[in-house]
Amino acid sequence: MARAAKASTAPKGNAAPAAASKSKAVEPAKVVKSKAAAPAPAPVKAAPVKVVPAKASKTATAKATTPTPAALKSSKAKAPAAPPAPAKQPAVTMKHLAADLSDRHGLSRRDAESFADALVSDLVERMRSGARVRIAGLGILEIKDKPARMARNPATGASVHVAASRKVTFRVAKALKESI
Repeated sequence: MARAAKASTAPKGNAAPAAASKSKAVEPAKVVKSKAAAPAPAPVKAAPVKVVPAKASKTATAKATTPTPAALKSSKAKAPAAPPAPAKQPAVTMKHLAADLSDRHGLSRRDAESFADALVSDLVERMRSGARVRIAGLGILEIKDKPARMARNPATGASVHVAASRKVTFRVAKALKESI
């Protein structure tokens, strides 16, 4: 008790620095670490509160907790993706055909291109005149006349007149069909 009395009789100015010196050695390090480790939390805004009558509270909470179909779709595990489609080969153009012709038959590129262009323009002229073009191993190209007809618009159900037209048709040769 005597010690407690001495501590209480000591001037307050002397006691405070002694206690403060012990705490100063420990506290500033803790404060610095806590400031560096965790920044001050941002203030949280409260959501607006909707007042619901007592009878409707059960349905309101049921609606709030029932997930929407869109939420169900997004939360479901997705099926594994289909294997990637094989890379498409580039289309064969007239220049490709002309280059192959020139390589196989010893022609110049210019001569091969003019030959390919002449062949295609001749085929088109014959088809315009009404002839069927039969290429062995490939198929038959011809133009067919489609008569005028009445059709229906599926959105409105109204009758629509479709004019007569000419269509290009192609039938694959049996040899090509079997080889594929």
